[in-house]
Amino acid sequence: MDYCLGDGDGAATMWTGTPDLDLDGDGLADAISLDFDGDGLRNDALVDLDGDGVADHLMLDLDDDRTPQSSFADDGSGTWAYGGAAERPGGLHWLDLDGVEHSGGPWVDFAGDGRIDDRLLDFDGDGRADRVLIGNGVGGYAAAYVDTDGDGRWNVKLTDSDGDGIADGATVL
Repeated sequence: MDYCLGDGDGAATMWTGTPDLDLDGDGLADAISLDFDGDGLRNDALVDLDGDGVADHLMLDLDDDRTPQSSFADDGSGTWAYGGAAERPGGLHWLDLDGVEHSGGPWVDFAGDGRIDDRLLDFDGDGRADRVLIGNGVGGYAAAYVDTDGDGRWNVKLTDSDGDGIADGATVL
């Protein structure tokens, strides 16, 4: 897995590491464990949540159930922005596709398929999920829902029908 880290002066460097941590519980390594925050513990992780081979999330201080104390998202520039999801007691708030409100996560069974492999993300830090990545049962993601206007309701469904980790279909909801 590749990952991008900036050095504070505006430059960024791409690195490559071998995943050694299973965060979604499917038995396959999907994250690189490291001591990012310098506390002497390898309880932080760089994770590729969109399946494109590049780490897009940094999770700090993972506990036993794989829940981080804080998380950050990378837009590919090496600038890690606050992810918000793990900072809130009780997780995030979100509406399912029928409009029923839920809270919890960040790992949930959003798709209703009996697997807790769907990942809620809160990019603006308001406590409501802005995106949900729908697990495909084999460690990747088959679809995603996006709240494009910040009202808490899903506006777009993205699909990856060929399994390459890149959305190749979009439906306005």
